[in-house]
Amino acid sequence: LDEGCSRAVREVFIRLYNKGLIYRGNRLVNWCSTCMTSISDAEVEYEDKNGNFYHILYPVKETGEMLELATTRPETMLGDTAVAINADDPRYAHLHGCHVILPLINKEIPIICDEHADMTKGTGVVKITPAHDPNDYEVGQRHDLPMVRVFTYDGHMTGAADKEAADHLKESGLAAVGEPDVLDCGKYAGMTTEEARKVILDDLREAGLLKEIEPLVHSVGTCYRCHHVIEPMISKQWFVKMESLAKPAMEAVKDGRIKFVPERFNKIYLNWLENIRDWCISRQLWWGHRIPAWHCADCGETSVSKIDIDACPKCGSKNISQDEDVLDTWFSSGLWPFSTMGWPKDTKELKTFYPTSVLVTGYDIIFFWVARMVMMGLKFGKDVPFRHIFIHGLVRDAEGRKMSKSLGNGIDPVEVIDKYGADTLRFMLITGNTPGNDMRFYWERVESARNFANKIWNASRYLLMNLADKDANFKPAETDFELSDKWILSRFGIVTREVTANLEKFELGEAARQIYEFLWSEFCDWYIELTKSRLYDKEKERPRQTTLYVLGYVLEGTLRLLHPFMPFITEEIWQKLPHEGNTIMLAPWPKVGEIDENSINDMSIIMEAIKNIRNLRAEVGVSPGKKSEVALIFTDDKIKTLFNNHKKYLTQLAAAEPIVFTEGDAPDNALSAALSGVTLYLPLSGLIDVEKETTRLNKELDGIKSDIKRAEGKLNNKGFVAKAPANVVENERVKLKELKEKESATIQRLKDLEKLR
Repeated sequence: LDEGCSRAVREVFIRLYNKGLIYRGNRLVNWCSTCMTSISDAEVEYEDKNGNFYHILYPVKETGEMLELATTRPETMLGDTAVAINADDPRYAHLHGCHVILPLINKEIPIICDEHADMTKGTGVVKITPAHDPNDYEVGQRHDLPMVRVFTYDGHMTGAADKEAADHLKESGLAAVGEPDVLDCGKYAGMTTEEARKVILDDLREAGLLKEIEPLVHSVGTCYRCHHVIEPMISKQWFVKMESLAKPAMEAVKDGRIKFVPERFNKIYLNWLENIRDWCISRQLWWGHRIPAWHCADCGETSVSKIDIDACPKCGSKNISQDEDVLDTWFSSGLWPFSTMGWPKDTKELKTFYPTSVLVTGYDIIFFWVARMVMMGLKFGKDVPFRHIFIHGLVRDAEGRKMSKSLGNGIDPVEVIDKYGADTLRFMLITGNTPGNDMRFYWERVESARNFANKIWNASRYLLMNLADKDANFKPAETDFELSDKWILSRFGIVTREVTANLEKFELGEAARQIYEFLWSEFCDWYIELTKSRLYDKEKERPRQTTLYVLGYVLEGTLRLLHPFMPFITEEIWQKLPHEGNTIMLAPWPKVGEIDENSINDMSIIMEAIKNIRNLRAEVGVSPGKKSEVALIFTDDKIKTLFNNHKKYLTQLAAAEPIVFTEGDAPDNALSAALSGVTLYLPLSGLIDVEKETTRLNKELDGIKSDIKRAEGKLNNKGFVAKAPANVVENERVKLKELKEKESATIQRLKDLEKLR
């Protein structure tokens, strides 16, 4: 694969070169003096840093007046080749065609008129350093200004040796077009740029030319690898002309051949391509695809070739060497959709898998990777590389910070997998998030996902323990299904439909949530509990077989829905269930079966009644194992028939026994809950010891009040709020809120008990 990609890289490089879209020249690039390499515009990360505006006075030669200008980098002034004013600025109309004396080195440079000088900002005067500023470089090109480099590539001020080397190249005719002059910085030579800044400011101050230092916070370009400040530098590099490549890539998104999910990333992608500059593709690194170009030391010819060459094609000299630079990694990565399929050969794989359907990636590499793949795919694959681009966010720490080595807040996924399992990590990352948005990593959510995996495993064991009794040839008739069977089968159909729809809309988190809710709550907490009486009653074989059939059908189908999210546990369980095929990976996606809305509605009413009975029992502290009478008064005959036919559900899941259908007045000393068509009553006589329960609750209330006082004391302490980590303070606020809610609930329970005295 690597060899094939290397061939593809050379093929693309040569094709672009032969079409004049790749060239080599001296241009201003983003230079990292720490990594000692150029980087592209997309690889520059901008950070807000504290700095200063240094207000410097430049003497005007013709009038003797002082022009005030401000800069954040006074060390670059040694490379100034002009000072710019706006032609329409009335303050400086008399200075058109004049000159200033460059401070410290007493060099005469022109005052030019250019729109880059904004009359509304500061004094309206700007220094122009074409070799070390991108805006100044453009001004220099417009006015044909000389370029003077004053920094070495390792971040020091240039000296005599640097100047001599540059002069020698020019005198011998070996200097490339656009090669800048190099200044001998004299007393500043050899200093780092930071050291030189301090000395230069001292010298300006001593000469009376430093008027003011104004503090500011400004955005500074930094290297995405090492995070050191980037220096714009004139350097001989390889470039790709982007205009003809960018235009088709924009059209592909505008006309809908490629769609971003979420759609808002269209704008980010298009804005970047609309303002794109030529791409610097050469890197001064020790690794990467080496540029397939050879330079002849005798005739100066540069030759590109698919194969290594040992003689100059022009003059035959053996005195040639391959270019030492390597290609930007995104140059080769941009070819990935087709280079991995055997391109430039018209392979079977290329015909089958290009273009593909969906690219899933983070928003942080839209410029680095996505745009490059689209441009290269359209140029060489003759089609878009993918139809949809599904953008996800970044995983941040619990405080919302980007994970980094410097902060020490990174999470090693291997450690999470070793402790909780790969499926747990996958499911946690998918749920609770929406496309394109960042998410925070909480260990509590990992544990919740682990608990879900355990829940699936335990539910599967419940079925597996009874599979030996299952008749593989049994097919239940419609009359074999009771209400809970029809309900769970219908709910499975609805979940299948909704999960499928959400996956098609790329709402992965919502799809996973629906499976979670269905498996945990409806299948495990409700249906499995309702099947136990039938499954363990071996005297009634047909209901047992129907139950095993429904359990197996729903569990196996739900495992197929869950497989994309949790592939390992679903495969493991599926292999132990009756199935067709070798692997769940190749099993068909579940289809939506018949949905019985009446069963769903009826079961929902009964479930709501069970929940209310449970809540009433919990309010007065009835132990789960203790049976309690429940009285029901109906206002709807259909609801009465429903409850009469399915009283056993209330007995099984709400410990309701006896169940009394009554008419007229409500029972004395009873808690109640009203539902549509029926009112539930929980008579309390003999159910609880009012005095004992009141004593217990009063003791519990004292503890709650003590905890509230302690939490309020912390939050009222200004030192704690100011110095404690933000998440600790927030946790304390959440804790206080929960305590107050618990206090209110306990007081209400005491009031309810008082009515029973």
